[in-house]
Amino acid sequence: MSNYLLIHGSYQGGWIWKPVATRLRAAGHTVYAPSLDGCGERRHQLRAGITTETQAEEMAQLLFYEDLSDVVVVGTSSGGMVACRVAELMRERIARLVFVDALALLGGEKIRDIVTRSTSTPSWLPGAATWTWCTCTWAIRAARSPRASPTRCARTAPRWRTST
Repeated sequence: MSNYLLIHGSYQGGWIWKPVATRLRAAGHTVYAPSLDGCGERRHQLRAGITTETQAEEMAQLLFYEDLSDVVVVGTSSGGMVACRVAELMRERIARLVFVDALALLGGEKIRDIVTRSTSTPSWLPGAATWTWCTCTWAIRAARSPRASPTRCARTAPRWRTST
């Protein structure tokens, strides 16, 4: 079975993943859906200096101290940026990166750059023609459909890799 780290977006908490986490656990997977620093039930910890970088470091420490490997990291909304950084920090522990309606910056981009960016695959992206882009609709349907399957998505999602 797989290890999952589900990362929520801004103004949310780990609770947004409850229906998905319940189904994944029922299928025998290990699932972590923590609330990030300053978010959800940890909103009282909100302070200056919390960034996607510090949140990614927190998630990387979770992977380290729980001694997790072959982790499927799933990010939604701004959690996509956190997931990207976790993958950079803990590359040897990540099996896949999954983006569910998530923000993911390309090298050198800022948030303001991506809110107007096209969702089509850019032709200049290295290897873009050979990449498989996965829309993980099982995450959205998981609470309602008995046919939705995380393993179906895992078979279709690309293995995370760095571009050279």
